[in-house]
Amino acid sequence: MDPTVSLHLGVDRNSPVPLYFQLSQQLEAAIEQGMLTPGSLLGNEIELAARLGLSRPTVRQAIQSLVDKGLLVRRRGVGTQVVHSQVRRPLELSSLYDDLEAAGQRPATRVLLNTLVSASAEIAAALAVPEGQEVHRIERLRLAHGEPMAYLCNHLPTGLLTLDSGQLESTGLYRLMRAAGITLHSARQSVGARAATLLEGERLDEPEGAPLLTMERTTFDDTGRAVEFGSHTYRASRYSFEFQLLVRS
Repeated sequence: MDPTVSLHLGVDRNSPVPLYFQLSQQLEAAIEQGMLTPGSLLGNEIELAARLGLSRPTVRQAIQSLVDKGLLVRRRGVGTQVVHSQVRRPLELSSLYDDLEAAGQRPATRVLLNTLVSASAEIAAALAVPEGQEVHRIERLRLAHGEPMAYLCNHLPTGLLTLDSGQLESTGLYRLMRAAGITLHSARQSVGARAATLLEGERLDEPEGAPLLTMERTTFDDTGRAVEFGSHTYRASRYSFEFQLLVRS
């Protein structure tokens, strides 16, 4: 059965908002609210158009806009299928693992690298250690519902905590740090965007040149000591950052 039948879909022909956009917004809200669940198949576009009194090109444009956002996918021989709602992450001192779990996204982790390396000038400056000193380097792929969401590269000073790959795959880094008695207090963070390289595209299941969000963060404990420097890339099709802006009085 077409899951859109149970939705209260409709368009206002007197509105200046394009009909396709009205429909796409309603479908997107249904996905975000869990009324259209991941994996569910949308019905035939012709039937949906007839039910709403819309033209097929209008319905197709609405569907395509959600495909472009990564919320729907067209599968040959299967149809149009709901993927997952985009993760909107508030900019606060929290881990991606905790944010995904709170959003019901079933996070999972693959540890790609867990080793000691010599600190480069950039890493040394971020962690306030001498250049060339050994630091931990962890590379992880974070997944949600089995799909790659982000590539995470973190550097930490040695001696802070035991970084076991098994534990890193079962929980978040910040949880392990808190369990080791480290009180995370503040962070300095920058967010950007760029095109994916071939390697990044293969890693995140995106084509080369696809837009990626980037984040660099240096985290400090309650004594002011730098305890972690992270450099992360996220799939822009599945992920966004949310800002809260305040007016200075």
